Amino acid sequence: MRRLVVNADDLGADEGRNQGIFEAIERGAVTSVSILVNGPGLKDALAEIRRLGKTRGVSCGIHLNLSEGGPLSGALRLLTGPDGRFLGKAATQRLLMRSGDEELEMEVSKETNEQIRRLREAGLTVNHLDGHQHVHVFPAVVRAAMKAAAHHGIPWIRIPDEPHPPGANGLACAAMDEEIRLFSGLAGEARGFLESHSLRAPDRFFGLSWKGRLTETALEAMVRCLPDGLSELMVHPGRIMSRPPTGSFHSFSTSEREHELEILLAPGFRAMLAKEDVELTPFPP
Repeated sequence: MRRLVVNADDLGADEGRNQGIFEAIERGAVTSVSILVNGPGLKDALAEIRRLGKTRGVSCGIHLNLSEGGPLSGALRLLTGPDGRFLGKAATQRLLMRSGDEELEMEVSKETNEQIRRLREAGLTVNHLDGHQHVHVFPAVVRAAMKAAAHHGIPWIRIPDEPHPPGANGLACAAMDEEIRLFSGLAGEARGFLESHSLRAPDRFFGLSWKGRLTETALEAMVRCLPDGLSELMVHPGRIMSRPPTGSFHSFSTSEREHELEILLAPGFRAMLAKEDVELTPFPP
C-alpha cells in the first residue's frame, strides 16, 4: 500500500502563509502541518488548526526554529546575537555544524524542549518533529532533537534525504544543489539515531528540490515512483499579503508560495493520486 503525507511547513510564519495552508487543507491537498512556535502568525493559526485538526484529521508537528526570530527559552549565549535574536540562516548553519560543543548542545536542548512545550501547552497533539531549514539534522542538534521528541512522546521525525528526486532535473540552481547535498548527507547520518530513540521516519522524503519551483510534472513523476509504505512530501503553500510583514519572517509569503498552492490545488494532482492508487494521509499516531 502506498501512502503519502503532504506536510505544509511554516504554519504560524504570517497570515499569508497561514491562509494558503488552510486553503490547501480545506481542499484536501495538505494532510499535515509543521508549526513555527515563535512565528508572528502563530496566534492567527492556532484556533483554525485546532478546528481543522478535528474535522479534517490533520496531524500537527513542531517546526523547530533556531535561526530566525527570537528564542522562547530566555537568554542564550551562542545561538543568539547581541540583539537577543537568532543569528540567521547562514550563521546558524555554520554554528550548528559543530560537534561535541556541550554548551551549544545544552542551549539547543533548552530551546527545543521549550518550543515543544509551548505547542503542547496550546492544546495541540504534537506527533512529528522537523526543523526550519532542516536544523534538526545538524550535528549540534540531532541528538537533542531526537531525545526531546522521545521525551515528549513525539513518534515521527523528518529525515530529509532526497539525493535525486524524479522530475527535478533543471529545477534547482547550483547553490540549491549544494544545499540539497548538505541536507541529504546530514539526514542520512541522522537516520542512524532513529532506532536508539524509538522514533520513526517516513520511508521516502520529497520536496527539497522543488521548494519554490514545484510543477505538475514533478508531482506526477513523484506519485508514479512512490514505493510501498509511507512517504512525506514537504510543501510551502501561501498567499501574498496585501501588506507584507517586516522583520525575520518578511519573505515567507511570496508569488512562489502562491504558485505552489495552485499546483497543489490543480485537478491533475488529485487525478494522478487516484490513478496510481495512492492514499493521502496525516502522520499516523
